[in-house]
Amino acid sequence: MPERRVILVLPTQEALHESAMTRLIGGGGMNRRLTGLPARAEIDTRFSAVPLEGHQSSSLVSMSSSDGAPHYAVRATIDADAELPAWTTEGAAIFSDPPITPIATPAGAARVPAGTRAEVERRLGVPGLAARRLDGAGVAIAVVDTGINRAHLAARSVTAGLEASPAWSVLPGEPGGHPVGSGTMCAYDALIAAPRAMLLDVPILPAAGSGFLSDALQAYARLLAAVRAEKPRFKALVVTNSWGLCDESTDFPAGHPGRYVDNPGHPFNRIVGTLSRYGVDILFAAGRGGPERPRSAIMGASAHPDVITVTGVTLRGRRTGDAAQGPGIPGMVYAKPDLASFTDFLGSEAAGPGTADAGTAAACPVAAGCVAALRTRLPHAAVSPRDLTVALRTDANRHGPSSWHPSLGYGVLAPLRTAARLGL
Repeated sequence: MPERRVILVLPTQEALHESAMTRLIGGGGMNRRLTGLPARAEIDTRFSAVPLEGHQSSSLVSMSSSDGAPHYAVRATIDADAELPAWTTEGAAIFSDPPITPIATPAGAARVPAGTRAEVERRLGVPGLAARRLDGAGVAIAVVDTGINRAHLAARSVTAGLEASPAWSVLPGEPGGHPVGSGTMCAYDALIAAPRAMLLDVPILPAAGSGFLSDALQAYARLLAAVRAEKPRFKALVVTNSWGLCDESTDFPAGHPGRYVDNPGHPFNRIVGTLSRYGVDILFAAGRGGPERPRSAIMGASAHPDVITVTGVTLRGRRTGDAAQGPGIPGMVYAKPDLASFTDFLGSEAAGPGTADAGTAAACPVAAGCVAALRTRLPHAAVSPRDLTVALRTDANRHGPSSWHPSLGYGVLAPLRTAARLGL
């Protein structure tokens, strides 16, 4: 019988609470039977329950409990041929769990670099940031991608501090020991502007193939637990994401309340907002566009109001050819992308010797490194993630008088200008 993967949101019960707490101490999974499940639903017992804070406007979640208690997300499969309800009489709300993939340029289409890392540093003003002691010291950058290969970074003279804790990973493998790929590229690029930042290796995608949105949900739950700790291991956290939904048709149908791409009430979009409210700066790559993708690729979390959506420009300041253009998908934030950052340069060579770090997949971690550099001396208590986004938009380099453009957002990132204006 064909099955459909879904995320179920359930009102609180002891088994869910136990599962979430077990994850915090290094365990995981679901050890006790749940109540209130849809008929013929099979719970993935390897997936730890994810607590969801607060209520969104979605009536699905608000209807599932009358006492205002927390709700929990779990991963399950249901009969693919059965009717797809929005919620059930058992109290479960049903949301999509679509496949996700890295958006890095495929290795077979690797680009020739159009510049060097040194040129990126110069155009971003990295020497000026370093002179102001804005180098990422004490800041953590979570690379949510395919995993980091620390040896590859070291071979390119990048000696990064890496939080060697398996608690961040939702996939097998040692932190820093994953195959060279998109995640390694992102780690390298994030350290260009913030060379003293600490890396968190958060693999949610296998080196080859696709993962699922629920993997990202689980990873974000672990990051949220870290920033809520009484004594966090870092003074600020920046999260870079160069992955997305490759095909909107894999989501629930348009109009379904459990859909992801245009639904602020989806569990993943909710946890993104929660993490931001705890002072975490979250950046998403705008994704790939082009004639084969007539609709905007900026959807789901990359169109979220609490993230910085990053498109790519060459070192000459022109949008890279396959970068998705705005606006964002209707139902989320219209004026996306937010900013442009540099890409298509010789950097990590993760796609092979002599190849470029390319597309919005590279532009996003470059921008994340700039945010981490600013956070070296800019606590979120002084400037919130949303306020910092506004500041970066204000200081961006524009080609024309318009405040926002579908190709470049509010302009090309200028972190040194923001640092100077904020008195850092």
